Amino acid sequence: MPPMTGRVIAGRYILDQPIGRGAMGVVWRGRDQLLDREVAVKEVVLSSSIGLDERKNAYQRTLREARTAARLSHRGVVTVFDVAEEDGRPWIVMELVPSRSLDQVLTVEKRLTPLRAGRIGQQLLAALAAAHAVGVLHRDVKPSNVLIARERSGGEWDERAVLTDFGIAQFAGDPRLTQTGMVMGSPGFTAPERIRGGSATPASDLWSLGATIYAAVEGSGPYEQRGGAITTMSAIINEDAPVASSSSRLAPLIAALLRRDPSARPSAAAAARMFSDVLPLLPGAAAEPEHPATVMSAYVPPPAAPAASA
Repeated sequence: MPPMTGRVIAGRYILDQPIGRGAMGVVWRGRDQLLDREVAVKEVVLSSSIGLDERKNAYQRTLREARTAARLSHRGVVTVFDVAEEDGRPWIVMELVPSRSLDQVLTVEKRLTPLRAGRIGQQLLAALAAAHAVGVLHRDVKPSNVLIARERSGGEWDERAVLTDFGIAQFAGDPRLTQTGMVMGSPGFTAPERIRGGSATPASDLWSLGATIYAAVEGSGPYEQRGGAITTMSAIINEDAPVASSSSRLAPLIAALLRRDPSARPSAAAAARMFSDVLPLLPGAAAEPEHPATVMSAYVPPPAAPAASA
């Protein structure tokens, strides 16, 4: 296989260096030579052992990921610019967000303050609500799919939380591209109804959001200490989520999102009101000015800060 660095995709996008890896491939830092801007280019990497049908299925998923994200126009969702084809397979060209993933942040910092985690959760909720409004479900919300970028707002540095990797996202009503009964997503961040084989819904995305906020304040997800995937999934189905003891007044909101019965979870609108009510009460909130970055209605270009792994 020829070296990838310096390679030009679709006669336009030159690859620089890998900045992230996921289940479906590698994300490269690159440059759009036509528009002279930095981009992120997702390369689909498939095992040589898989059959032709599985390969076609994976390519369909990649194209669907691009179509999914391209339908969303929200500063809390990574923007898709283009889908290029090279070597008979698709490459997704996206906004480059200079950032670290939330799981990378937690590896270094161990856990976040309730106020910081709450602000990140509020932004992610707004991104999910925007996706759900156009019939798009994410289905794999977890810390490694949350990018944390720093940006200047009103003279102050603030954090922008961005939801990425709609690789297993699904349009509401679209046929599944996976085998019947196959549970997709990360076990520790997958809602109980989906582990039982039920369909993904907005409520299941909100459960995963609750598990992600829990991980932000506690340092790991609510069920991640259980051991292997089977043990973890069994606990999610059969046991109520533990209390996020480090989350201060954020605990009731996290607990509501993590209710096992999806009909008992708050809607996105109700959860948004809960965030608005609790954030001003969290330790440190009174000493800080209002953070406009938590208002997720307007798009803000990515900051011109040094990039880290995405």
